[in-house]
Amino acid sequence: MLVRTLARIRACPRALTLTVVVAAALATLPFAGKARAAAATPLAEAQQVVDSAVRCGDEPRVDTGPPAQPGKSIAMVIEDLRNGGVLAASLGFREAAAAIGWNVKVFDLGGIVANRDKVMQEVMAFHPDGIALMGGLTLEGSATKGYGPYDLTPFERRGIVLVSWHANPWPGPIAGTPVRTNVTSDPLLVARMAASKAIIDAGGRAGVVIFTDSKLGMAMTKAHAMAEVIRACKDCKVLEMLDVGMEETGSRMAAVTAQLLQRYGPRLTHALAVNDIYFDYMVPALITAQQPGAGVRLISGGDGSSSAFLRIAAKSFQTATAADPLNQQGWQTIDELNRLFARQPTSGFVAPPRLVTAENIACEGGSRMLYDPDNGYRDAYRRLWKR
Repeated sequence: MLVRTLARIRACPRALTLTVVVAAALATLPFAGKARAAAATPLAEAQQVVDSAVRCGDEPRVDTGPPAQPGKSIAMVIEDLRNGGVLAASLGFREAAAAIGWNVKVFDLGGIVANRDKVMQEVMAFHPDGIALMGGLTLEGSATKGYGPYDLTPFERRGIVLVSWHANPWPGPIAGTPVRTNVTSDPLLVARMAASKAIIDAGGRAGVVIFTDSKLGMAMTKAHAMAEVIRACKDCKVLEMLDVGMEETGSRMAAVTAQLLQRYGPRLTHALAVNDIYFDYMVPALITAQQPGAGVRLISGGDGSSSAFLRIAAKSFQTATAADPLNQQGWQTIDELNRLFARQPTSGFVAPPRLVTAENIACEGGSRMLYDPDNGYRDAYRRLWKR
């Protein structure tokens, strides 16, 4: 069943420190129990996941923690501000930094890993108290792309506190690095939401292509998990998994889309992607396409960009996005730094994603084209910080 197949993904070495935590979390989800899973069909399982994922309200928040540690300077190292999810989380980070009274300087890699050494030298020259790494390209290595993980030990030796947002597939400390915690949602839950929605949309007969970026562990974890969910559906098929770097979407997606429509025609019912940015450039190609299959539906397994909300609201090809509460995660990233400056443990908080569709888009931030929980998290953090 799906829980066992997804467990194989979770068992990768990079996730060892969180295996037990994530497994426990998954056990609370619909169809996790063996008896229930054995009795349910893949379509019924998918429906349970979707029903739970689209529900609005009662989102958790952090309510305990230390007061603000004053006078801190933070370097925010950003993977690529052209990525809508990264941009939204970064705006939340800046908003929270202003609330707590800290100075923030932004360093943008522009989606190019070759810029990393130069940018990190500039960060070192800034002499920050803390660093927030926003996105996987700021840290990760890729053997297939010919570059290694970034060595953060010089910052650690200087006593600089390091945290991250979406720099690793898993929430919590990043093993083998001085990054004390990584703020993100559960990638397996995100993948399950997106793939289950495709199964439901297609009535249990989905023909799917999956877009991913092999440079990023987060992207590959979600892509393989989505594929496992689709393959567990007897009459569904993963037609192809495509490796398109997020920084290449503008130059490649039009041609790739035309090739897919030609290759698969009406067998292609859905495109799944690890990030909404793929669909920013796929939709124009679908609009102009004349080939059979141009009615393909799009579902993203992260992050919940404003452009995705616009497409969903307009019912323009994209039917759903598994959206992280990006602004809230930006605030959480500041709070994790504050806890570490106060020599306290990180919060361990993992904000759940929301499956945003045309039916629930209006709730909790949808009018502003983002998923922003109405749980009072801003005021809660200000109370903690005494600001």
